[in-house]
Amino acid sequence: MNLPERARGCLVGLAVGDAMGAPAENMTAGAIAERWGEVTGFLTDTPAGTDDTEYAAFSALLLIDHGSQLTSAAVADAWIEHLAGRTGGFPGAGFSELGTIENLRAGLRPPASGDHLHSWSDGLAMRAAVHGVFAAGDPVEAARLAAVDGAVSHAGEGIYAGQAVAAGVAVAMSGGVLDDVVAAAIASVPGDSWTGMALATAREHAHGNTGESQAWSVIAEKLLDTLVTPRYPWTDLGPEAVGLAFGAFIAAGGEFSVAVPRAVSMGRDADTTAAIAGALAGAMGGYSAIPPAWVDIGPVTGRCLGDVVAGLHLADLADHLVGATS
Repeated sequence: MNLPERARGCLVGLAVGDAMGAPAENMTAGAIAERWGEVTGFLTDTPAGTDDTEYAAFSALLLIDHGSQLTSAAVADAWIEHLAGRTGGFPGAGFSELGTIENLRAGLRPPASGDHLHSWSDGLAMRAAVHGVFAAGDPVEAARLAAVDGAVSHAGEGIYAGQAVAAGVAVAMSGGVLDDVVAAAIASVPGDSWTGMALATAREHAHGNTGESQAWSVIAEKLLDTLVTPRYPWTDLGPEAVGLAFGAFIAAGGEFSVAVPRAVSMGRDADTTAAIAGALAGAMGGYSAIPPAWVDIGPVTGRCLGDVVAGLHLADLADHLVGATS
């Protein structure tokens, strides 16, 4: 399987997961099951991506322009040029992105711009797959680039969550098997970090349970019980989202058509967890692993970020990312 096939699988897979999980965002697993039953595909007749897809596209554009020479200063400049002056708000944007915009408008630069109350959100993790695509086969470089990009908007655990996704995707892009993908993600962050422990917990509960040894409902309950922070009022915690996403990915044996619906079915920040699971499974299985009925979800809408990403196609961005490394 060649790199363009895997790159398209990763970024289109991210967009598919985002669109599938969007209607279930912030819902509980029980509420999702009550409303839709078993999740087997899109939950609406008009699926569309959210800010997850749009920020991934934006980060891809930065990598295409700067490549491995990307700096946090360049990322901040791009945010200021294309985002900070945007009128009409940022519909659907997360707290971490909104906090970053306000910090940049106030004159703060990375890493200070990413030092805010939601610096540990999953806002970098949702866009970090592009760094793994660009640095295919090199999880250390992928994690480095994710941290460079993430410094504008995140700190600490928010950075670690993004590094884990980038490193896992980088190994999947080079043909790594599931165990290698998960090991790379864990190795990319401190073992005693919240993110590192969440990934280890996800592997413990989900590994080897791809179908018959334990029912998915049992695995999902374990993941939710051990990874969710119930007293935190929001669902955007980076370590939680990455743990749930990797748990769904592992329990599905990396199979795209299983991993993404399972990530959605657990709820919480369902668009982000499904986007991460879709990116991992798409990179490992390639574009052809995505069910044909799911791939035609249209271009990026630009609802959140506007013209800078509106009309872009994730498959095209994937091709450009691969081309930027050659």
